[in-house]
Amino acid sequence: MSGTGPRENIFPTRMALTNTKLRLKGAQTGHSLLAKKRDALTTRFRAILRRVDEAKRKMGRVMQLASFSLAEVTYATGDISYLVQEQAKSASFKVKARQENVSGVVLPAFEVDRVPGSDFNLTGLGRGGQQVLRAKEVYAKAVETLVDLASLQTAFMILDEVIRATNRRVNAIEHVVIPRLENTIKYITSELDEMDREEFFRLKKVQGKKKRDAEAAEALRKDQEIPDILEMPPDRAGGGGDLLGSKDEDVIF
Repeated sequence: MSGTGPRENIFPTRMALTNTKLRLKGAQTGHSLLAKKRDALTTRFRAILRRVDEAKRKMGRVMQLASFSLAEVTYATGDISYLVQEQAKSASFKVKARQENVSGVVLPAFEVDRVPGSDFNLTGLGRGGQQVLRAKEVYAKAVETLVDLASLQTAFMILDEVIRATNRRVNAIEHVVIPRLENTIKYITSELDEMDREEFFRLKKVQGKKKRDAEAAEALRKDQEIPDILEMPPDRAGGGGDLLGSKDEDVIF
């Protein structure tokens, strides 16, 4: 009667059946919403994964060019690291952070804010100025690519954790919560049906007993009426008596 599989330990009543059906409906709705959220996050995750791959390839090419341009500067002007350190007064690049909402998940996004002007106007003035400017632009491009890659990598890691958690919730609802509620509904329904059958059988037995009691009372009443009729006098019993021995009164016309 109780069905197979795990179920909740609950007393089978019609109110409990109604509440369990409402909970099952809510679990099915939540499963549908979480599945849609998982699909949306997975789509965004795959798009970010492609962008991360492209950004890493681009970063490799940019850093290769930057290393080559730095080698050109070193060959043309020598070591200029001390000049750069002396002339660096303020940051030429600033990173701004903003938030992006994807299906309820907040993803940070970083943007590069390049400050106009330069602190290295006199670097390479004697020789190698062209190589210095080219190295400067290449490294600026490398910083922008690095910030873009950091933004994508951060979003990638956050989405990976959220998708795993969402998958666990979806699987838990699909394979644990919903089957448990369905087994509970089957158990309550079977118990209520059994109660209805028992009630019907009880009523049938009561009705049969009442009918047998009524028949026994009727038979007893009839059995008591027969001796009473036999013990009654003939005139009261309705018998004819001795017609020849009786004498009718004279009838005067």
